[in-house]
Amino acid sequence: MSELASESVSTAGFAPEWLYLREPADAAARAGQLLEPLREFLPADFTVRDLGCGTGSLGRWLAARLPGTQHWILHDRDTALLDHARAALPGVTLDGSPVDVVAEQCDVTALRAADLAGTSLVTASALLDLLTRDEVTALARAVVEAGCAALLMLSVTGRVELSPADPLDPAIAAAFNAHQRRITGGRRLLGPNAVDVAATAFGRLGATVLRADSAWRLGPDQAELQRQWLEGWVGAAVEQLPELRPVADVYLQRRLEMAEAGELRAVIGHGDLLVLPPSREVAA
Repeated sequence: MSELASESVSTAGFAPEWLYLREPADAAARAGQLLEPLREFLPADFTVRDLGCGTGSLGRWLAARLPGTQHWILHDRDTALLDHARAALPGVTLDGSPVDVVAEQCDVTALRAADLAGTSLVTASALLDLLTRDEVTALARAVVEAGCAALLMLSVTGRVELSPADPLDPAIAAAFNAHQRRITGGRRLLGPNAVDVAATAFGRLGATVLRADSAWRLGPDQAELQRQWLEGWVGAAVEQLPELRPVADVYLQRRLEMAEAGELRAVIGHGDLLVLPPSREVAA
């Protein structure tokens, strides 16, 4: 997850080390099939605003997969993450055109259409599930009114499949999903509802919305990522439902031992959205 605009949201798990650890899994999961209709929309010289950019993993993945001269504006509240991101984007695009990068510390939930003037593409990764319904609705309105495209990737969907299965899996998943939808700082987060809410918000404004699955698929060769994800997943579940702790502690130890032994596989659901302005017609 990348740093969210609101200071009321915990920054736990947003350390650069975690973001770099998850980057290969993110890259493998991203829905590359959404890029062809995006390429058809973008001009030869365009500006991208990356919201909640974190260490810039989406920019590193995307800039080299799109042709044309690119101007990236990176947005985040965390200045340390902005420094990482600005320094690490590729210097050239798919066709060898240049990339330039600037970073702006800002509240991404406050962006409106006027702020997006001159922008062709708005991007975000692992962000929508950290927003509220009103914030997603406002973002949709800003993007559509500005005539931008949007590529919104890796929002959690709540689906987790672990192999081999364990009888406690459903209880942990349900508590975690409830935690993702919690009220924090007076804000009700969307969590696993984010993709549906965003798709509906953009669709109501007449935009073309394309959806794709972007699940993490973690195998035995990703034991460290499995470990850190498991600790965060179970920890959030227990925070939401403290009475789970006695069985959850035993469950977590069992799962961690399986991950270390190379015996665990995990499919962790995420969803991607490509949004094109109302004037564009694209086949799904």
